[in-house]
Amino acid sequence: MDKIKILWVDDEIDLLKPHILFLEKKNYEVTTCNNGRDSIDIFAENNFDIVFLDENMPGMSGLETLSEMKEKKSSTPVIMITKSEEEYIMEEAIGSKIADYLIKPVNPNQILLSLKKNLDHSRLVSEKTTLDYQKEFRKIAMDMAMVRDFNDWVELYKKLLFWELELENINDQSMFEILESQKVEANFQFGKFIEKNYEDWFEPKLDKPIQSHTLFRELVVPELVKKDKPVLFVVIDNLRYDQWKAMESVVANHYKLEKEIPYFASLPTATQYARNSIFSGLTPLEMEKQFPQYWKNDVEEGGKNLFEAEFLSAHLKRLGLNIKQDYFKITNLSSGKKLAENFKGLKDTNLVTVVYNFVDMLSHAKTEMDVVKELASDDKAYRSLTLSWFKNSPLLEIIQQAQKLGFKLIITTDHGTINVKNPSKVIGDKNTSLNLRYKTGRSLTYEDKDVYAVKDPKKIGLPAINMSSSYIFAKNDLFLAYVNNYNHYVSYYRNTYQHGGISLEEMIVPFLVFNPK
Repeated sequence: MDKIKILWVDDEIDLLKPHILFLEKKNYEVTTCNNGRDSIDIFAENNFDIVFLDENMPGMSGLETLSEMKEKKSSTPVIMITKSEEEYIMEEAIGSKIADYLIKPVNPNQILLSLKKNLDHSRLVSEKTTLDYQKEFRKIAMDMAMVRDFNDWVELYKKLLFWELELENINDQSMFEILESQKVEANFQFGKFIEKNYEDWFEPKLDKPIQSHTLFRELVVPELVKKDKPVLFVVIDNLRYDQWKAMESVVANHYKLEKEIPYFASLPTATQYARNSIFSGLTPLEMEKQFPQYWKNDVEEGGKNLFEAEFLSAHLKRLGLNIKQDYFKITNLSSGKKLAENFKGLKDTNLVTVVYNFVDMLSHAKTEMDVVKELASDDKAYRSLTLSWFKNSPLLEIIQQAQKLGFKLIITTDHGTINVKNPSKVIGDKNTSLNLRYKTGRSLTYEDKDVYAVKDPKKIGLPAINMSSSYIFAKNDLFLAYVNNYNHYVSYYRNTYQHGGISLEEMIVPFLVFNPK
């Protein structure tokens, strides 16, 4: 193993001989220099793993030396050592992206700890994370066997997500594969749980989760009736819980999280059903009955999400909320920028609702576009792509504007999505719906074990296209493939992100309330 190479720059370098001998005994290779100017040349001509840099040197100061070093090789970590504890020096050094900051006199163990922290950090974190997950693995398996209700499933899913995000940054592929197998098993058990319990959630009983059609009344209205702040209500279409976790730190720069309440997206976990239910406060069956002019079933021509603003207005009226409100649907970059530019004009509006469609467009584009398929080849890449979009999106600008105007912020979604891996054969007539994760129609033929089949749709709040229509919902990571042209269909849609069916990723989604910082 090659020695780790250190450049140590200090105008009193001779006094540090004991420290240097200590490091050399620990198998570090130390090059010394007693001034900033010469150290720049030495730094440029050699490949050092790390630099110790004295801040207070005659001639070229430590901060000046640091600046030139960063221009030449920005990725080499630099540890600043100084006698001064003055705040402005610390701030300037930290602003210049130092790796660590030590106050003289330093002892050898401090030096060693700083080296470990900066050079062995990823290895140490990886080993600790792997060890911790190995301990947790058995507990997660036991928890899965003990799940009794929807709250247990929320907790189990959040635990799996925590470990997925912890393990994604380490180099132990075997641990990640074990976690993936736990997620597959969890979704298998979750599918059985939904099949057994979902119908009961539409009965008048107390012990049931918040779902799409109860979300607004149960969680948004309490924030509106406080009347302490105007509310920006953002629904990001098709946002999984793990994608939210990737974005969370960016929002935290502007807002403080007050509440995090996971809720259950209703079946089918598709925009036409779940998002319309959020705004109307009704099940799809109730929407069809009460608003036939707005509701369209799967096989009918025309847009299925054209009347969300009307559904919301009717819902607010039904709830007796006489407030000033506005609704915006953002489907492209220019409409997002326009809202960000004009947001100040909404400062006297009690409720500003924004539906942001980008994540949904991204997931569907992944199916259609090879470039996006490459960029979002797995869940880790999909999270990264979502984060990159959010950091540079008008949505972040809108959130920043809202924070400045003192708006309370609510972020949620209508449903999540899952990377589908395995096909399940299905046969239907020409009027069968086209979605890959659910089907509705007559005379459906399918693999019983692969789906949750509902013969009487009204029992789960869904309309029937005709008297003998039923619904089937794909479980786990399956997608429903027609027998005709089967092989082409399978190769085209395998490893794409789809929604509409039953999985932890599609059904358990975040609802978040923030106060401005």
